[in-house]
Amino acid sequence: MGKVIAICTSPAKGTQKTRIEEGTFIEDFGLEGDAHAGKWHRQISLLSYDKIEAFRARGAEVEDGAFGENVIVQGINFRNLPVGTRLKCNDVLLEMTQIGKECHHGCQIFQKMGECIMPREGVFAKVLHGGKIKAGDEMIVLAADE
Repeated sequence: MGKVIAICTSPAKGTQKTRIEEGTFIEDFGLEGDAHAGKWHRQISLLSYDKIEAFRARGAEVEDGAFGENVIVQGINFRNLPVGTRLKCNDVLLEMTQIGKECHHGCQIFQKMGECIMPREGVFAKVLHGGKIKAGDEMIVLAADE
């Protein structure tokens, strides 16, 4: 079980996301108002808060959403979960579809730090059932067939 730390969105691809109070997750589409929403397998990006904190401890000055993540969760190590894992938070049901992604060449974090955690720690999911999520909500990990 994990705790949602932040929900972040951006209106344009390739830009840092900013924190919002509450996110509306739309079935088979993604996070309302986010440029990455759409009918594809990477509707939502998730990142473990613990991994962000470890990166900050090495000197990275990054705000929530800096890696392009939509949902930051404390207490769940997403990288260790297999593709197909389902995550439930309130009425929202997500299914993990991809682990990591190639960092784009213009990544400001990579240019400053020499590395970026999103390619190895970030995961992507599609929205199986919509609803609302805000900071402080609990997220649980379900088996792939639940």
